[in-house]
Amino acid sequence: MSEQDKVNILLVDDQPAKLLSYEVILEGLGENLLTATNAREAFEHLLKSDVAVVLMDVQMPELDGFELAAMIREHPRFEKIAIIFVSAIHLTDLDRMRGYAAGAVDYVPVPVAPEMLRAKVRIFIDLYRKTRQLERMNEELELRVSERTAELEASTQALSRLNEELEARIEERTREREAALAQLFEAQKMDTIGQLTGGVAHDFNNLLMAVLGSLELLRKRVTDERGVRLLENAIEGAERGAALTKRLLAFARRQELKPEAVRVDTLLNGIEDLLSRAVGPSIRIETALDSDLPPVRADVNQLELAFLNLAVNARDAMPEGGSLRISAERISLVAPSQDGLAPGDYLCIAVKDTGTGMDEATLAKAAEPFFTTKGPGKGTGLGLSMVHGMAAQSGGVLRLSSRVGEGTVAHLLLPVAQGDAAKAPSRASSQRQPTLARAPAKRVLIVDDDALVRTGTAAMMEDLGHEVIEADSAAQALAILGSKAMVDLVLTDHAMPGMSGAELVARLREQYPEVRAILASGYAELPSGPAPVDAIRLSKPFTQDELAAAIARATADADRSAAKRRAI
Repeated sequence: MSEQDKVNILLVDDQPAKLLSYEVILEGLGENLLTATNAREAFEHLLKSDVAVVLMDVQMPELDGFELAAMIREHPRFEKIAIIFVSAIHLTDLDRMRGYAAGAVDYVPVPVAPEMLRAKVRIFIDLYRKTRQLERMNEELELRVSERTAELEASTQALSRLNEELEARIEERTREREAALAQLFEAQKMDTIGQLTGGVAHDFNNLLMAVLGSLELLRKRVTDERGVRLLENAIEGAERGAALTKRLLAFARRQELKPEAVRVDTLLNGIEDLLSRAVGPSIRIETALDSDLPPVRADVNQLELAFLNLAVNARDAMPEGGSLRISAERISLVAPSQDGLAPGDYLCIAVKDTGTGMDEATLAKAAEPFFTTKGPGKGTGLGLSMVHGMAAQSGGVLRLSSRVGEGTVAHLLLPVAQGDAAKAPSRASSQRQPTLARAPAKRVLIVDDDALVRTGTAAMMEDLGHEVIEADSAAQALAILGSKAMVDLVLTDHAMPGMSGAELVARLREQYPEVRAILASGYAELPSGPAPVDAIRLSKPFTQDELAAAIARATADADRSAAKRRAI
């Protein structure tokens, strides 16, 4: 049998030893044997080659055989491929029925009888060849009919052209569908990573809450110089961990941004020294920004961090030095762009370096989380991911273009601030915070299901002079309040089993309106749940100063409410 006449048999199993045994059993058939250890490799073979028979294990990680068979059957190109299941576990009649429902044509138990397996596969190979032969005969018949009809009727030429156009449309639609499926798969993958990232950041913030709170309190009690230095190093490390969670949340689009009107030229002037130190003396920074550029609507802190990340990436791409040029122009879109940007006015900020550039494969993955071309310990792979997440969450987009040896250009498109929001405050004024006096001593109920966080928060509260009661759930907190315990303030975590902190705050407003509440969370933003929109909120990890400020706000609200009731 010539190589051209051989058909392809795809073997799918996550265990190399089993794949090898199938190859030994089936090599006597004289056909081409393709192997895959997971669903992704199986689909690559199916897309590249015409496969006659798929022999797959049922029990596999990620996608089991039933799920993989269902996905194969959903694809229009693979509807007629013969699928044979091999299983050592799923041997009941219900399992067999499930396999046939998923699209299998046969179900072989383990241990496999070699002669029986070869016979079964040979049957479907013969069926495949006969089907192909019939298809070729049909094609030849159609050609003869077409030729004979063309001799008899001149109008057949028009019909032939219509058929060709129809086939071209079908092919185009098939390509569009495959491209859409690929985009959907990519979107689902990124969304899954985003959900995982958000959850990890939440747990990490809870840990940092316990660490930072304890370190701050210990810092007040340590007097020797070496101990102070060690504590400050530990605090700085924990704060860097908190900054890392913000990057993770920015990529996952779960970072609570505080958008305001920001003048890009003013912002860059304010961080010019920071950018210069970040890139080093061998890189020249050039700015070409007109003073009449409109302000953008973005979170000023995240925008600063985005510029810093872009500058650091450019620095790493220019080990021998070079130049970094930042420019901007206003653009207007009258129709949605291919990357999902809505119609409207945008400021397109271009950050261009003269570095080594990236090839197409690297450029395609550049904004993916944890992807980095730097060596071990030299990069987290979250810089461009953070910029990508910030831009998307702000209603804009990050576009990258690059050529090897010519450098990279990052285009950051952000929406122009409209209306009253366009009156951008100065950076200095926007950062000034009112000085809050320490609130009088209160009796505070701390509600958190994490004992470490609860203990650390209680210690910070007591250090501020307040009396503390602890509860590990919303239900226990309501029981304490129901026992007529005198409580002035409730500080509650949001993510708790049973009743969430947001639900607890809503219950407090209904049953105990005189008790003020502060809602804390390790997530960057809270879902739009039952918590009142004016509830005082704290993001973990918070410092003792931030805790004191929140208590002062809650105390001020309580004093205003009491004064209002006395006036009535």
